[in-house]
Amino acid sequence: MTKTLSGVFGPVITTFDARGELDLDAFGANATAHLDAGLNGLVVAGSTGEAALLEETERHRILEMARAVTPSDRWVIAGTGAESTKACVRRCREAAQRGADAVLVVAPHYYANAMTPASLQAHYERVADESPLPVLLYNIPKYMHFRLEGDLVSRLAGHDNIVGMKDSSGDMAYFPNYIASQSDDFTVITGNGSSFGQALQLGARGGILAVALFAPELSLEVYRTFLAGRLDESNELQRRLTPPAAEIVGRMGIPAVKAAMERVGLKGGPVRLPLLAASPADIADVERLLRDASLAGVA
Repeated sequence: MTKTLSGVFGPVITTFDARGELDLDAFGANATAHLDAGLNGLVVAGSTGEAALLEETERHRILEMARAVTPSDRWVIAGTGAESTKACVRRCREAAQRGADAVLVVAPHYYANAMTPASLQAHYERVADESPLPVLLYNIPKYMHFRLEGDLVSRLAGHDNIVGMKDSSGDMAYFPNYIASQSDDFTVITGNGSSFGQALQLGARGGILAVALFAPELSLEVYRTFLAGRLDESNELQRRLTPPAAEIVGRMGIPAVKAAMERVGLKGGPVRLPLLAASPADIADVERLLRDASLAGVA
């Protein structure tokens, strides 16, 4: 692989127009702005991108747009998780055809009680065997209703085509169980902005952070000051980043993320049913949190 899987990545939103249809112009404008802000790459069709609500053709179109605006030295990662192994492999192949650099694969979870370590290992090994792109495991217990266990990750980390994982749990007590599998060939990245700095200090090599969509400079400075060994400064920046990450992303979710993006000069727009727009109370909270964090573009 020619690029280092490290830094701060944006799990981009999917933009819709007032009719609920894909707004590619807005998507491209956001993607360009994220990259201009310095993010190391984009993750398309992830949880923040309303992946579960997208049609297959929409996944293709946003991935093609992301690739078109992203320089070759930065990452485009496609979410390709599916409930069937067959569908996941197909999505991986389609992502390769559209220029993705890697795929992010959330575990199947509809039949959660049947997702034993053996079944998950069989799923991920088949996907990795057949995917033309490197595979990142994706642990997000909030939606999966279980976690990828550390010993399973350790076994999967030995597969030649499984190059890392994103852990969005925010469980810093368990996080070292994933870091234990990290090597030159397997990278652990956090997906939790509230504990980004702590994850870096435990060994994470970067973050795929929804908070970085509307607070890219602050997210990047947490990372850069950590790399420079300025831990007191990094910790102070993290203290500013934690409230919007915990509240806007963690508590209020995608509608609030889109509202926050509007308020820093980007394209947010509507969510897709059955999601509903942020309430007036939530929007007021978003505006307060952005002001308190001194984020650019907020009056």
